Amino acid sequence: MRKTGIPLLVGLCLLLTVAVHAQTAVSNRTALQNALQLKLDEWHKAGSFPGATLGVVLANGESFGLAVGFSDRDAKKPMTPADRMLAGSTGKTFAAATALQLIAEGRIGLDDKIEKYLGREPWFPRLPNSKEITVRQLMNHTSGLVRYEFKEQFTKDLSANPDKIWKPAELVAYLLDEKAPFEAGKGWDYSDTNYIVLGMIIEKVTGKKFYDEANRRLLKPLKLNDTIPQDGPRLKGVIQGYAGPNNPFGGTDAMIVKGRFAINPQFEWTGGGYASTAHDLARWASMMYEGKAFSPDLLPQVLEGVAAPMLGRESKYGLGVIIRKTAIGTSYGHSGFFPGYMTDMMYFPEHKVAVAVQVNTSVGRSLGKPLGRVLVEVMEIIARQGTEGD
Repeated sequence: MRKTGIPLLVGLCLLLTVAVHAQTAVSNRTALQNALQLKLDEWHKAGSFPGATLGVVLANGESFGLAVGFSDRDAKKPMTPADRMLAGSTGKTFAAATALQLIAEGRIGLDDKIEKYLGREPWFPRLPNSKEITVRQLMNHTSGLVRYEFKEQFTKDLSANPDKIWKPAELVAYLLDEKAPFEAGKGWDYSDTNYIVLGMIIEKVTGKKFYDEANRRLLKPLKLNDTIPQDGPRLKGVIQGYAGPNNPFGGTDAMIVKGRFAINPQFEWTGGGYASTAHDLARWASMMYEGKAFSPDLLPQVLEGVAAPMLGRESKYGLGVIIRKTAIGTSYGHSGFFPGYMTDMMYFPEHKVAVAVQVNTSVGRSLGKPLGRVLVEVMEIIARQGTEGD
């Protein structure tokens, strides 16, 4: 009896130890979620924005979403972590990752001139810097191609034709025959046009629609089930967004009227082009910047940034990544804007933590502080909680 009793006692002790650890982990996670919810509540109370969602992926792989405020300001409908919002330029990261997979397969050359892929298009000779631009320069915004979306004529045409389905070549047409502000590779200027042209190359090489290709390569295998293409005026699960009374894109404050967007968000395409949740975006940031969405051999080139002063002091831009110095360490991520919505996501490699935030307004002053600062404050709470839990 004594011989069999000792192993039984050891087994019971092990089970008890595991149970205690599990209970401690649950307790720590609950305490962290409560601390982060308090931060969201305080931020919302100090601002004047309708609502926000927060997504978190911890170093151990656990993830969760939180919410504050309202998804519908007039109906006082509470925001939930499952509410989708347009992610704006954050969606460029899906185009970047798709291109990086094709680069790893040898189907696109990172330093190829784009003329190799698009040189036969009738509009191509009229594209500024057309013969000198490389794929890398599209991806890091050093091509000299300026923004089409802020051209006055484009905003007029978009508002006048709210249901129009835009072709990529029609977007690029707004800057044909213009003089580039700098030679390819000799400056930096953030521009959706770069990623529209990148999307055209992806479709030329694959012979498939971009959204189909990205879904097959990224969304489906990585189980980003709450992320959907921004491919029409009706988008399932996307909540109301508020752009302010002087919104030049459609002219309305509330962006969704009777279930339809005031302007067709389809135009954004590979310049952004996705609706998502903060939880899904945090998961995506973790996978993207740990090199799990493409060949990890390319990660050093992805993170090799060029100076991007427009994005903040000491900020750099790599291949679909904004590299920022923060009080809690370097972050890799991307921000996004679409009328009615703002997004930011960050991955902190020193902590192996990803965070993302979305708000259903594009009126920046209503936030009280930039979204990037909110995420840094969130990361500080996570780091402090981790230290206290050790």
